[in-house]
Amino acid sequence: MKSLGTLLVILGLGSFVLNMLQMEFRLLGWIDNWGPTAGIAIRIGLVVVGAALWLMGRKREAAQPTQS
Repeated sequence: MKSLGTLLVILGLGSFVLNMLQMEFRLLGWIDNWGPTAGIAIRIGLVVVGAALWLMGRKREAAQPTQS
């Protein structure tokens, strides 16, 4: 879950930056089909969901006992 969360955060933040430069990731080219407001909401959603997954994965790793 931690790696998926990291990917979503990177895609969301990268999409914000690329959108300002009038570019977009090919994978996320559909985001602005419903208008700029919906595109911003989807990007924010990617970052929030990604951060939540990353935090849950981090907690899960900390809860697991180390094996030797």
